[in-house]
Amino acid sequence: MNGAGTSADLVRAAYARLERNLGVIRSRLGRPLTLAEKVLLGHLRDPEGQDLRPGEGFLFLDPDRLAMQDATAQMALLQFMHAGRSRSAAPATVHCDHLIQARVGALEDTEAALRENGEVYDFLQSASSAFGIGFWKPGSGIIHQVLLENYAFPGGLLIGTDSHTPNAGGLAMLASGVGGGDAVDVMVGMPWEVRHPRVLGIRLTGALRGWTSPKDVILRLCGILTVKGGTDRILEYFGPGARTISCTGKATIANMGAELGATGSIFPFDEAMDRYLRGTGRGTIADLAASHAAILSADPEVEAEPEKYFERVITIDLSSLEPQIAGPHTPDLVRPISAFAAEVRERGYPEALSAALLGSCTNSSYEDIGRAVEVAGQARARGLRMKTRLLVTPGSEQIRATIERDGHLAALEAIGATVLANACGPCIGQWRREGIDTGGPNSILTSFNRNFPGRNDGSRTTLAFIASPEIVIAVGLAGRLSFNPLSDPIAGLSGKSMRLMPPRPVPDLPPEGFVGDLSGFLPPEDRREGRGKIRIAAGSERLQALKPFPAWDGSDFIELPILLKAKGSCTTDQISPAGPWLRYRGHLERISDNIFLGAQDAFTGEVGKGVNILTGQAGEPLPLIARDYRARGLRWIAVGDENYGEGSSREHAAMSPRFMGAAAIVARSFARIHESNLKKQGLLALTFTDPADYEKVLPGDRMSLLGLARLETGQSLKAILHHANGESEGLVLRHTVTPEQMHWFRAGGALNHLRAGRTGPGSGDLLTG
Repeated sequence: MNGAGTSADLVRAAYARLERNLGVIRSRLGRPLTLAEKVLLGHLRDPEGQDLRPGEGFLFLDPDRLAMQDATAQMALLQFMHAGRSRSAAPATVHCDHLIQARVGALEDTEAALRENGEVYDFLQSASSAFGIGFWKPGSGIIHQVLLENYAFPGGLLIGTDSHTPNAGGLAMLASGVGGGDAVDVMVGMPWEVRHPRVLGIRLTGALRGWTSPKDVILRLCGILTVKGGTDRILEYFGPGARTISCTGKATIANMGAELGATGSIFPFDEAMDRYLRGTGRGTIADLAASHAAILSADPEVEAEPEKYFERVITIDLSSLEPQIAGPHTPDLVRPISAFAAEVRERGYPEALSAALLGSCTNSSYEDIGRAVEVAGQARARGLRMKTRLLVTPGSEQIRATIERDGHLAALEAIGATVLANACGPCIGQWRREGIDTGGPNSILTSFNRNFPGRNDGSRTTLAFIASPEIVIAVGLAGRLSFNPLSDPIAGLSGKSMRLMPPRPVPDLPPEGFVGDLSGFLPPEDRREGRGKIRIAAGSERLQALKPFPAWDGSDFIELPILLKAKGSCTTDQISPAGPWLRYRGHLERISDNIFLGAQDAFTGEVGKGVNILTGQAGEPLPLIARDYRARGLRWIAVGDENYGEGSSREHAAMSPRFMGAAAIVARSFARIHESNLKKQGLLALTFTDPADYEKVLPGDRMSLLGLARLETGQSLKAILHHANGESEGLVLRHTVTPEQMHWFRAGGALNHLRAGRTGPGSGDLLTG
């Protein structure tokens, strides 16, 4: 494998540890175990002494692997350079998939990225070489698809610095998105600390048919649970319906568990996964999994009486499931396609579809593309082409080369498709879109996973809707957002109406096998003290060596100004926007100029702007206000609504506020990854004991946080709101800070605490100008 994959020896060792740990866990719990419990608790560092209270305690786990994409890897590796370690303690990879902009087509866009991001790629490659990390070059593929094809294995535990890491759950691997600070912990040999998740059971019955696909399963679940329904939970799928879905179809479902805020999603090992492992050249690992099948599925009692073992059981009948459409602006606004046309009219969504987008880490498998081609073939046979622009994003070079060989790309190009690079592109805002009027709304339909305002093309006026690949093609052929291929005719070339037929069954694996391509992979080098230098160009505006944040001075926070009171959903996209800002992911000073530019201030109603309470100036960009407060030596507080920090795992949404002077974030509730990221950077993540207290925060308010020196796990915190009219009122705030995390706060961040207790040589010698 040339290092591009998980070795059989690692898998054997992982299974041996699972069996040892589960012996301890079974004796402690004395009951049957779900699959999620087996994999999760089987990776405990201390199974004998670990607190085992779901929803309350924190687990300390040893992942089998970790992975980083190029946007988040920059900050993770910059932090690791200060950790005093010479090599990653865990097998790790870096994947260059986020910085390639979608402009013209695959070749041109990749070449442009190499020119524009050369110094970043040079840094990532040199750091990967120095620290024994595998490196996937630009154009090799999207991190999650590459992981599924090469590294994922049943029963393993994976963490990745991208929120859609749970994609690997389609191969019975428990995988979770984390911030860079968590990745650094694992790279230095510390355990991954995560709140003990509860487990939801998702029972699937029947079988998918007609126009319905795996994407519709997870869209339906998003509608049921909402974007915060999976917080601090693992979604475990089971039942006869689960066994009818392909491995890559399961990965689609697991991938979008991130839209529910879930810690992870997992399916039990089955024949479809066995075939996928063998089809991707991992027959030995398939044999190992088959011989350990008992630990790769729930105990029989769990499926027989699931209500006894899951926090909640949700049943979805695949046979009666209808294609779903989600959006705009949130992935949990979901309805069946049969109800969508009426809603388009009632809500005034733009009827003309301005773009259709196919692919992404969520839906770029061989099966996904095959079903899209089935619909495209019907259109081509009748001389039809897309009535809107169609952009196709292959998930990996292996997928791209295979679908090119098998004629799938040609079939899509024949109806008007433009094939983009094997990268995230429009899914994450890396779409240099031209020719749209940002003064009014326009509608796009994608097979992606997220549709927050401004997410795809940077324009908040774009209404992004999510559907399956085949529905994207069908609606794009009609050019009308309200088109329903299940019932509506479409005009053929001769003017006669025709009906599109549902895709015929297609293979989930290429009959002639995958076209393997490891040319973009550089294996980890086994260097010792003579390793090469990590390259950061002098005067770079893309990369900046980190300086430690100052430690807490031991005092309470008194009358801190409130920079922002975020109204409604405040995602990490809105706290730290991507798009053009991605180029500064390795430069904390520069990227901090974007904080809260996408957030709506409840005080003013404006997006990205607020009131400087020291000068009285209204309509100022929030980053400028934060800089002014910092220049005056003032810390500040931001207030959030429900599920603050949902969405991407980007730790910049925590690091930039910390850099700009934030002391605490107070919200009604937090998304899991973001809450962890805040704590890692030495910030207090606090929630209102009474969520209605959010309404008490008024324009011009300041807040005091008292009793910090006596702050302990499980205790509440007293706060005082100082109103602009001179009155004040007390609040009670909650926190989830553990004893270990208390050290992070006092030290000014987890990395400071780590460095204070480190052993071994420093890493300052790694830097070059």
